Amino acid sequence: MPTTSLGRLQKVALRDAWASEAGHFTPWLARPENLELLGGAIGIQLECEMTEKRVGPFRADILCKDIMTDQWVLIENQLEKTDHTHLGQLLTYATGLSAASIVWVAEHFTEEHRAVLDWLNEKTPAEINFFGLEVELWRIGNSAIAPKFNVVSKPNEWTRSVIKSRDHSEATQFCLDYWAGVLSAIQPSGILSAAAKPYGRQDTIFAVGWHTFLLKAYFSRPQKCGGVWLTCRGANGLQNFLKIQASKAQIEKSFNHKLDWHPVEDENRGSCFFSLNDLEVDNANDRPRQHQMFAETVIALFRALAPFVAPLDLTTSEAIEK
Repeated sequence: MPTTSLGRLQKVALRDAWASEAGHFTPWLARPENLELLGGAIGIQLECEMTEKRVGPFRADILCKDIMTDQWVLIENQLEKTDHTHLGQLLTYATGLSAASIVWVAEHFTEEHRAVLDWLNEKTPAEINFFGLEVELWRIGNSAIAPKFNVVSKPNEWTRSVIKSRDHSEATQFCLDYWAGVLSAIQPSGILSAAAKPYGRQDTIFAVGWHTFLLKAYFSRPQKCGGVWLTCRGANGLQNFLKIQASKAQIEKSFNHKLDWHPVEDENRGSCFFSLNDLEVDNANDRPRQHQMFAETVIALFRALAPFVAPLDLTTSEAIEK
């Protein structure tokens, strides 16, 4: 029998992929597909709210939401081994943002800094969680570079609690099934990215490849209604929203419906919303119609907004393609 030729894994220096933390590594990590990889390592589904979030005179690298709990998750990253400066920043940002989970990503953890995270997990309240992860880059021959996250510190009993949380309640499973039906109806349009998946709650996010713009939907069982909307987040959230709103007439003409426009100045963001009525989500016989109605609305809103969102979104300008 002929011997199979096998390649060899080759480790790649982080600086070969990312020249700087703020300009390259942070934007790469904040992309949905990479947050999914990081979140998978620690058992949290992450949604990026903004990068370079100001905390007093400082700026936190990435601020996320835990999709299942709606709590804040702070991510501090560096391309070198851990140091006291980043530890101090981590604690300062976590305090200023009231984060429930704090994630420190670095090339290498010193034993002293790993011990600090272990001590914090032991001494802080159970609802506060600290994670330490080392990031590695690997390739085989001339293949694309592949990232790998290794957890070096996590809360006590964390793995057990994550497994327990995966035992869905009936309500969670209902939402997962409902949004799975909507995603299935949207799929042939080709607007969804590989990261698209159903969520186990009454509101959901459609992964369409946007970074600081989010396309969302929700349903209300008691009120028998729902809606689809765009949210502009990030450091330029309100500014970008106002630029989108300036093209309101063109967007509504393309969408073929009026939208409700809501700038939120004190939170540096904005959203435009379209309401859906007559949603008896508990009526199983009517569900295919509802799925199709949601799908048609999402597709139409995406196509109406995409020409105006694309020039403003951070994904293209900040992405690192390796």
